[in-house]
Amino acid sequence: MAFSMSPLLNGERAVVLFFITSLLVSLPFSLLYYGLALSLLTLAALCIEIQAESSNSLHQFKTRPGASSGILLGAITLPGVMLAKMIQLTRAFSSNHIALEEIETWTMQFWSTSTCCLSVLTLLKNSMHESDVVSLACPQRLWRLRLDLGCKILYGVVCYSSLATIYPNVVHVALMLSWIVCHGLVASKLIQHLLCTFPACASIGEALLVTSGLVLYFGDMLGCTIAKVLGAFSSSDLVSFQYTMNRSEISPIVQGLLLGLLLCSVIFKHLHIWECILNTENSEAKKYFEIRRSMIFFALLGFILIVVVPSWMMFVHEFDAHPYLWVISFTFSEPLKRISLCVYWLSLICASILRFYNISRNSKIERILLRKYYHLMAVLMFLPALIFQPRFLNLAFGAALAVFLALEIIRVWRIWPLGQPVHQFMNAFTDHRDSELLIVSHFSLLLGCALPIWMSSGYNDRPLAPFAGILSLGIGDTMASVVGHKYGVLRWSKTGKKTIEGTAAGITSVLAACSILLPLIASTGYILTERWLSLLLAVTISGLLEAYTAQLDNAFIPLVFFSLLCL
Repeated sequence: MAFSMSPLLNGERAVVLFFITSLLVSLPFSLLYYGLALSLLTLAALCIEIQAESSNSLHQFKTRPGASSGILLGAITLPGVMLAKMIQLTRAFSSNHIALEEIETWTMQFWSTSTCCLSVLTLLKNSMHESDVVSLACPQRLWRLRLDLGCKILYGVVCYSSLATIYPNVVHVALMLSWIVCHGLVASKLIQHLLCTFPACASIGEALLVTSGLVLYFGDMLGCTIAKVLGAFSSSDLVSFQYTMNRSEISPIVQGLLLGLLLCSVIFKHLHIWECILNTENSEAKKYFEIRRSMIFFALLGFILIVVVPSWMMFVHEFDAHPYLWVISFTFSEPLKRISLCVYWLSLICASILRFYNISRNSKIERILLRKYYHLMAVLMFLPALIFQPRFLNLAFGAALAVFLALEIIRVWRIWPLGQPVHQFMNAFTDHRDSELLIVSHFSLLLGCALPIWMSSGYNDRPLAPFAGILSLGIGDTMASVVGHKYGVLRWSKTGKKTIEGTAAGITSVLAACSILLPLIASTGYILTERWLSLLLAVTISGLLEAYTAQLDNAFIPLVFFSLLCL
């Protein structure tokens, strides 16, 4: 099928391809296999996105109204992040700052995420209506099938060759390949479940990003559990070193809390057999069953969080005390700094929520500007903590994410007595990217700030990388929205709302913030005069992505900015 140039050349795809090119240009020769795999993934995602949007062949998936498919951006973001991190760690390995095992860890993560994305792309390809293919002549159809099969075989060969350079044993390589393929199979099933369970809540690209992230995150939990069950020696033959290495106590605590909340929601859904009774016209009986339902939910939640989750935490990690007692001990190990920080956070949250909620109810200020106040609040909350208490901030991010997830579960299930008030409060700050079924903006803002910090743990020779989310969302995105809304005249496209003035303000504000921030972290060895060109490139690409993308920018921009800062 011949494609016209107009759907091939749009702003979002151009920025994404520029981002991929920046990664590939920065690749050392030792990472050639990974660059080739990312190139194949990019080519496949670009072709599928063009075919899907030009023929509307994925209409069976009920995606978020007003958003493009986002297949290309969703497919390459997480693999791009993993590759950027590997480029950074390759520098560290060459200078003997890290061991080979850490390279192995990120190798498995790269291939797991890229295989998840490739598996979902294969699912999308198979789901398309092949009307254009049917209209082609038989030789053309055969040529296209051979091309698809050839790309998959080439990807498999590249993956095998990459793993063979790390694991000399063929059986070990085969086991690792099987583990990676399992990630892909689970991802293809999970994205179908997400798009069907939460229709019109996300684009395909957004769902793909969430899917690959969830599979990687909880696959890591499963790997740690399997490694612990089989023992340190036998696990090395079945799972990667990443599942047996020593980790911080914060990691299993955060993983356990999130898994416990999701597990509670799944179990409660299957126990939810009295929904028909709640539809009764008898208001007194309905109130009784709502209270009973609420008690069952909170009892189940308490059992999972108090009994099941801590048991798993202590199984996979040797805590000196009960995990929750460890959290208390960790908080009070530096009481002046950490307790003061908690008081500062709570005061800021309470004052901001009361102020902004009243404004949202009584003011005519547009919601997009109200939402940016929370972006600025994220800067005030996270920036001092990241500079002075980064480990405590890691734990706080996990606790905040768990609270957000618990409140969203309560809101979705309308759990008495909190469900309706939480729903009314959250609705005061929603926009076109949220829906009645699922509100995700607060999750994306929190994770956008947290993920660059979490991924920068350990070796990090780019001091600005942990600040990627705070800078791009808290400062750049906020200034771009405010300036663009108030003073913007020149638009990037005829149909879009983003303005050139807003983008310029966002890029300039991030550069100005970096010029202030860099002297504060100069003790880390960051040489100011040697990195400004790379910094300018990273800020510009992420700023242009914010201007052109129709996806949930809180999720994608921090990851792209982080990747470019790692190069």
